[in-house]
Amino acid sequence: MFRCLLTVEPRVSRFVDDAFGFALTWNYWFNDAVSTASDLVALQLILQYWTDNFPGWALSLIFWFVLIVVNIATVRAYGELEYWLSLLKVITIVVFIVMGIVVNCGGNAEGRYIGAEYWHIPGAPFVGGIGGFASVFVTASFAYGGTESIAITAGETKNPTKTMPKVVKNVFWRILLFYILSVLLIGLNVPYDYPNLNSKETRTSPFTIVFQMTGAKAAGSVINAVILTSVLSAGNHALFAGTRLLYTLAMEGHAPRFFGKLNRNQVPWVAVLATGFVSGLCFGSSFIGAGQLWSWLQNLVGVSNQLSWIAIGITSLRFRAAVARQGKTHLLPFKNWTYPYGPWIAVLLNSFLVLIQGWSCFSPSFDGVSFVSFYIELPIMLVMYLGWKMIKRTKFVRLDEMDLVTDVHTAEEQVEEEKGWKGKAKSVIAWLF
Repeated sequence: MFRCLLTVEPRVSRFVDDAFGFALTWNYWFNDAVSTASDLVALQLILQYWTDNFPGWALSLIFWFVLIVVNIATVRAYGELEYWLSLLKVITIVVFIVMGIVVNCGGNAEGRYIGAEYWHIPGAPFVGGIGGFASVFVTASFAYGGTESIAITAGETKNPTKTMPKVVKNVFWRILLFYILSVLLIGLNVPYDYPNLNSKETRTSPFTIVFQMTGAKAAGSVINAVILTSVLSAGNHALFAGTRLLYTLAMEGHAPRFFGKLNRNQVPWVAVLATGFVSGLCFGSSFIGAGQLWSWLQNLVGVSNQLSWIAIGITSLRFRAAVARQGKTHLLPFKNWTYPYGPWIAVLLNSFLVLIQGWSCFSPSFDGVSFVSFYIELPIMLVMYLGWKMIKRTKFVRLDEMDLVTDVHTAEEQVEEEKGWKGKAKSVIAWLF
């Protein structure tokens, strides 16, 4: 377990190449800045469920200002907002899972059993053929972005050699419950040809549709309001994470030093403003349409996530190879049981997805703007890597020279965990939230 700032950059620079760490962390920062923008655009789409009379850009402007103020004030302000929004989000998704099962089994306004009926209508389940199937992966990558951050924060947790194996396993079950089960229920209950579902001006979330199917008049508005707070939570987290990444870049000498300036509350306020400025891309929606812009931003973030996972897989392979070369494998407190196949699968599969997910850009006719949104990240990251490598003349780290000692967390530093029923209760709550 390594202590370091909340970013993967020090590990990548140490285990692979400083230029690789430079390019990857700027990619991460860009990811978070654009994620904030995409969440602000999503607020406009959510608002359309209730009215078209309120200008969407004004809603984005209001919450853009709120997010910047919260993140520039204190870390505690960010934490408090994120805690309550996350709590509401988890409670809602649990209720959604229950309601989704009820609706599918006949507890809907029509009183009929749905089952897998919508998987057998013409065109389903692989709508759009190869192009449609391939493009789904960028959406999935957008949704799964950030799941790797739990491992990045290992050095900042208590008892990491004991808790991290548990947390990593819990992440698997959380993804299975909160992500995959939710998507499965949406696929069962909402047909792909539902009105406006695939429109660039989508007004209704599939989560909202499922609640509407119960027949309760207010259900749709309630869940739509919760979705709005969930999107706000995601934007809050993305802005916070992007700010810390830019601060880390400044501290590591990979960005101008003034981005590392702190206010009296020890918040990197310049980094907050810079990241917030980039997220101001969302206001372009007033010219090209919120739905279209959100689709482009989603593509950018999804591909950025895949590039990050490729880099993490490469770093994992290099790290484990160095540990074996230096004869320190027995010192690892936690070993990934999928190694070496897991990291290789991550690298190869994500590389394949990055290349094919823009298939829909070429059929039925070439869409230049969508092509750029799918693939612009590739040349940018390559230029950043090669540019930094030539300027700083960085070298690929050799396995036998790799630093495996600095910032290592030892097992002797463990803190006694709370026992009894209180400890068990905290464990259950921690698993959920």
